[in-house]
Amino acid sequence: MAILDRHKILETNATLLLIFSFLVVTIGGIVQIVPLFYLENTIEKVEGMRPYSPLELTGREIYVREGCYVCHSQMIRPMRDEVERYGHYSLAAESMYDHPFQWGSKRTGPDLARVGGRYSDDWHVDHFRDPQSVVPESVMPKYAFLERTLITPEYVEDLMSTHRFVGVPYTDEMIENARADFRAQADADSDFDGLLERYPGAQVRNFDGQDGISEADALIAYMQMLGTLVDFSTFVPDASR
Repeated sequence: MAILDRHKILETNATLLLIFSFLVVTIGGIVQIVPLFYLENTIEKVEGMRPYSPLELTGREIYVREGCYVCHSQMIRPMRDEVERYGHYSLAAESMYDHPFQWGSKRTGPDLARVGGRYSDDWHVDHFRDPQSVVPESVMPKYAFLERTLITPEYVEDLMSTHRFVGVPYTDEMIENARADFRAQADADSDFDGLLERYPGAQVRNFDGQDGISEADALIAYMQMLGTLVDFSTFVPDASR
């Protein structure tokens, strides 16, 4: 009863309740935050992860611009139903080059963290053009303008330089070759050896099947690489972390 009586004092005295709540939050915060100052890196390095190629990065910018994260998440939680439906749970390293990250907060549509390679380029073109033609119950609006909107790499160096400023390890060589890599990735007949050296695993082809490089090309290039960089058949979590 004595303990309950003391607890009653806290419940009936707003000032004491505020002080003790502040103390609890402060202690909890210290316990969680202080250890981070003694870690060189809070993100486990994972083989295969790399910065986005110029075309993929442009596609990601379009993804953010159109607010795709509002209806689609990019974070698979380590729960059985999610892993069985979407694939291996998301790793922190998969978002290490995302500014801002695209984890999302709800799923009107499915999670896209492992969407790369799940559908063909033609499927994506049809889906953007008329979502209901491939998913009848979809409430997604039409994005047919993406394939009609041609783009150039005029500002891609600036975009990459900005991302380098916030920590993405783009090298001078990557930025110098940004325009050439942008064009090469959308053309299977181009000289793309340098592109693949700088961005291993980058997929090279005409993504929307039309002449010129469109916003659909960039967005599909981005979506087709999501979840494909890490080989989860050989991935072993670092048990020391």
